Amino acid sequence: MTGPKRSASLPPGLIVRSGRFVWTTMWHTMMSRIAPRSKGGEYIRPASEFRDWVGEEPYPASPQRYRLIVGLGCPWAHRTLVVRALKGLEGVIPTVQVSPSADEGVWVFNQPFEECRTLPELYQLAKIGYRGRATVPVLWDMVTHTIVNNESADIIVNLNSAFNGLAQRPDLDLYPEALRGEIDRWNDRIYPAVNNGVYRCGFAQTQGAYDQACEELFAALDEIDEVLAQRRYLCGDQVTLADVRLFTTLFRFDVVYYGLFKCNRRRIQDYANLGPYLRDLYQLPGVASTCDLEAVKRDYYGNLFPLNPGGVIPNGPDMTYLQSPHQRERVSVG
Repeated sequence: MTGPKRSASLPPGLIVRSGRFVWTTMWHTMMSRIAPRSKGGEYIRPASEFRDWVGEEPYPASPQRYRLIVGLGCPWAHRTLVVRALKGLEGVIPTVQVSPSADEGVWVFNQPFEECRTLPELYQLAKIGYRGRATVPVLWDMVTHTIVNNESADIIVNLNSAFNGLAQRPDLDLYPEALRGEIDRWNDRIYPAVNNGVYRCGFAQTQGAYDQACEELFAALDEIDEVLAQRRYLCGDQVTLADVRLFTTLFRFDVVYYGLFKCNRRRIQDYANLGPYLRDLYQLPGVASTCDLEAVKRDYYGNLFPLNPGGVIPNGPDMTYLQSPHQRERVSVG
């Protein structure tokens, strides 16, 4: 009498190796769509293509003429919202919101805009045959029905000065002539290592690319933390565009970059000076209203499928500490 038949099955090792090969191949394919890379696996951010300015022909500074198209989870778009709030331009430049579609891989308008459902459709309206990425923020002209600018670094400079005749706080200069050299130097230091550095960590496709990006990121954060021991803001006692550009990355750091992007050497709130500095900026008039924590978590954890295939959105962390006293007014360059 023979025993029961054993069902044929693949050796566990073969299953694991096959699954890893298939997933790794698919992962690299998906990552190449959202994160172009170098031969060494390092993330390369494509350049913006629309670089015109309000205040120059044919774009005069007029109330209600322009729309600021933003995704609330995007740090680059968030910069423009912060400057708009600090300058008091909410009644001058309305916003139009888009949200990322996990299924389509593009930004979709929350409400149809210019008869467009998606942001790529709007880019095509602005430039027929456009083949680049459709990104936010976008400064859109309702008169010529085109994109004025889609580079956040340009837009925040433009918002700081071009609309002063219409702003509630025209005397607030976030890019003063006397500090422009220092602001630009900070931007040149912070952009590759921190603003884009967290993406270089999260989107790295080789261990070497990740290790290099991670070292540069935390070397820059350590350096900034030391400087902030002697200065309330990056350039002294006055908040500038350098602080705005850093703020939107710091706000997201403990929420998404620390875990999802593998930037987990240290949290911002654990730094002696960067933590209180973040709270200081968050508590500036109007800034907190631009910060949507749930949108940040939803957009990153819910839509970056290659980094979070299950789409599970974490409950934490608790960010109420941002409202606690910062005592940064005690720090002065004087």
